[in-house]
Amino acid sequence: MGLSGAYKQLDPPDPREPPTPKRPQGPALFVLLSILFLLTFLLLLHLRHHRGGDTDGTCGDTCSIVLVESIPEGLGLGPERGRSTFEAWMELLGRARHSVDIASFYWTLTNQDTRTHEPSAEQGERLLAALQQLPSRGVAVRVAVSAPSPTAPLDDLQALERSGAAVRAVDLPRLTGGVLHTKFWLVDGAHLYIGSANMDWRALTQVKELGAAIYNCSCLAKDLGKIFEAYWSLGVPDASIPAPWPDNFSTSINLETPLEMTLNGTEATVFFSSSPPALCAAGRTPDLAALLSVIDGAAQWVDVAVMSYVVSTEFSRPERFWPAIDERLRRAVVERGVALRLLAGCWRHSRPSMFPFLRSLAALADNGTRYAVQVRLFVVPSSAAQSRIPFARVSHTKYMVTDQAAYVGTSNWSGDYFERTAGSALVVAQPGPGSGSFRERLRAAFERDWSSGHSFDIGDPRGWAGHCGPR
Repeated sequence: MGLSGAYKQLDPPDPREPPTPKRPQGPALFVLLSILFLLTFLLLLHLRHHRGGDTDGTCGDTCSIVLVESIPEGLGLGPERGRSTFEAWMELLGRARHSVDIASFYWTLTNQDTRTHEPSAEQGERLLAALQQLPSRGVAVRVAVSAPSPTAPLDDLQALERSGAAVRAVDLPRLTGGVLHTKFWLVDGAHLYIGSANMDWRALTQVKELGAAIYNCSCLAKDLGKIFEAYWSLGVPDASIPAPWPDNFSTSINLETPLEMTLNGTEATVFFSSSPPALCAAGRTPDLAALLSVIDGAAQWVDVAVMSYVVSTEFSRPERFWPAIDERLRRAVVERGVALRLLAGCWRHSRPSMFPFLRSLAALADNGTRYAVQVRLFVVPSSAAQSRIPFARVSHTKYMVTDQAAYVGTSNWSGDYFERTAGSALVVAQPGPGSGSFRERLRAAFERDWSSGHSFDIGDPRGWAGHCGPR
């Protein structure tokens, strides 16, 4: 069965009207009214159950969170600060007993997909094989994927369908003018992954990635599941975006009322954000608002690691100036004295327009202003063989850490990603010190990369000019 076979219309309702019942009288009327009252009461409880995000604002689960990384082969970066993406994903599959839901951009987990003969594709091929075995174990697998382009390989998705998985392609180009760029997993309604890694063998061994895995945390998994269900509902033919979204998609876990919980024994407040705003049901914080709130909440410093930082739109035409994030970072530096470090990705596909924007940001520290701004580019070196791997050897991370909070997202930092493209992010506020703090572990990963020999100041192109942008 092809990919289109995953789409099946529901049978139309029977147009025949049922016979009109006789009107009850006497005691029967009293019984009927009592039943109607009880049903109304239960319906109100049900609506409150969904509108309230199924929580009173706290989470009693014993939740644990792990930093997850992909370090490209041969990078020589030093010890990993987290679990490898491959290990984390395989562990999630090993835990699966009932369900696995994956929201994804595209699928290229094998050498066949990329027409290569790379030994490092072996991890992706093992992952695909493990996913194909799940339905035979009684695990329901659902995949929401961006509508494939005419040139995108479909082999992995078709193989998953043949194994019994359900696949739906979300036609966001038609719905919003963007793509489904989200990257997260949900397992058994209790465990999850969210981060920068695509369903791509290169994201395991040839691209630098960062994300978070959270275990035994049904309160968070259930809330992220509402975002997945929104994608799933849009993956049917001729779908349209509801306005407003039905109540079962809404949440009370957001920027204003984050979930209070314990992560690795450390107190935290947590919520998920989503983009674009059209896909946000009632109560869901849009991703841009979440990102800006993390910047605004910083009291001392902000560290950013993102592949692409462009103060405009990248894909929509005509191109528009889009200063939302850049302006907020400058405001933090100038008005509150916040120290900013920004580490951008650098590879042959970097947009030329990114570099003047980065230089402009770094220029805030010129001429004795005392503004603490530093901007660097991260270069992933390549051997002759590695340089032939298409779309690889880059830092693809999309995160921010401050003295107050951690932000792990799935979007690059330019206008299209927040206005038209489906993305999501995890926001964890942990202002206090603690050895189990996810925020502190994220800061340590950033510090390792920033201080490495692969990080080059934007003002010194000798270290990066031959690696960034078209050659």
